[in-house]
Amino acid sequence: MGYQYKFERILSLKEREKEEAQSAYQDSIKKFELVAEKLYDFLKKKEDLLSFQEQQLKSGFQVQEIRHYQNFITNLEKSISYYQNLVIQARNRMNWYEDQLASMNIEVKKYEKIREKDYKQFLTKEKEDENKQLDEVSVLQYMNKGMR
Repeated sequence: MGYQYKFERILSLKEREKEEAQSAYQDSIKKFELVAEKLYDFLKKKEDLLSFQEQQLKSGFQVQEIRHYQNFITNLEKSISYYQNLVIQARNRMNWYEDQLASMNIEVKKYEKIREKDYKQFLTKEKEDENKQLDEVSVLQYMNKGMR
């Protein structure tokens, strides 16, 4: 008689849920990285613009150009603020999916542990049954020899 785990369907369902959680977590990491890269790009543009503006101020600058760059910097700061919020949201989402994945890992491990214990019990019971059969065969052989 072969071993049949009674919670095999549940274990396979939990493993599938774990894989889905893994996939969602990987997607959230990618989205976080994309948003973080855009934020970095805007911060870099602002830094470059400020250093360019500082160089221009040393060599002379028209008031109209100063206003133009200030408007541009103000727009960059709005974009930076927007992307900072997106990064925070993406990080929170990524952390949430990470927690979900950890939870799924724990669930799968529980069912795997139960399967291990159940399989050990199955082997123990099978060994006991085999020993009982051997004992019965021994007793029958002894009885048959004794009757002759």
